[in-house]
Amino acid sequence: MNKSNRIGDQPPYEGSSVGRIGLGLAALGRPIYLTAGRSDALGAPNDRTVETMRARTFEVLDAAWQLGIRFFDLAPSYGHAEDFLGAWLAAHPTRRAQLTISSKWGYEYVAHWDPKARVHERKEHSLAMLEKQWPKTQSALGGAPDVHLVHSVTPDSPALSDPALLARLRKVADEGTRVGITTSGPHQADTIETALTIPSSPFSAVQTTWNILERSAQDSLAVAAENGWLVIVKEAMANGRLAAGGVQEVDRLARIAGITSDALAIGAVLEHDWADVVLSGAVTVAQLESNANAGTPSVDTSVLDHLTIPADRYWAERAEREWS
Repeated sequence: MNKSNRIGDQPPYEGSSVGRIGLGLAALGRPIYLTAGRSDALGAPNDRTVETMRARTFEVLDAAWQLGIRFFDLAPSYGHAEDFLGAWLAAHPTRRAQLTISSKWGYEYVAHWDPKARVHERKEHSLAMLEKQWPKTQSALGGAPDVHLVHSVTPDSPALSDPALLARLRKVADEGTRVGITTSGPHQADTIETALTIPSSPFSAVQTTWNILERSAQDSLAVAAENGWLVIVKEAMANGRLAAGGVQEVDRLARIAGITSDALAIGAVLEHDWADVVLSGAVTVAQLESNANAGTPSVDTSVLDHLTIPADRYWAERAEREWS
């Protein structure tokens, strides 16, 4: 595999499995999200104040640092995630040089920390949105992130075709920040393939949903890796569906391997050398420690291949999940 243009020449991407695990702050930066089991981990939604979630975020970030996790992922639409991480970095200024930080643009948080809000985020892939969010991200983090991704790109996104927007993204890349896309929906593979063929493309990174249930983008991710792109996998736990008690066969195979179900689900990603980083969405230290135990499973996970479901069905079921 050609890694000449991928982050990977030094830790955390080579060596131990934990070095390929990153921490995503989607579920830590806001009170409500669609991951299962949040009330068990976080208490009632009304108890999740900004101050409470900031303190929890610091606790989990500290644990991630101690575990050797050096990749953090966030976005403006993750509530106060950028501000939380920026404050944590300011409290530990010597750590920044050892971290890879990935943020995004294209969604904004509109729930105003209201657990009962009907709409949590708004999508807009325009040059105006990029110009609005890019300086705010830099300000919150105390500098530019290492990776900046267009958030939740689908085949019809202007981020794949707008000449002015692509030119501005090339400028961001020329200034030293790796630029890429995240993908969502049943046509992730088509999105990646289109992005790979853009002339003078600014893109060299992709963050995509891949898990035991949803594998539709696998071949496209392998091609992206072969082209030197940084490949980040999100939702390896299928928003909690692959945790213990979620899928009986996953639980059974995890018992055979002597590991937890979450470690098996993350390990199923780590089996693939096209995946540079797989994100943990942990909201507690215990969850993070369990996720960090993931490695290439000692059992044959191909016996779980039949659990894969059509992408249309997977994303339709995901859309029906309640935010809690």
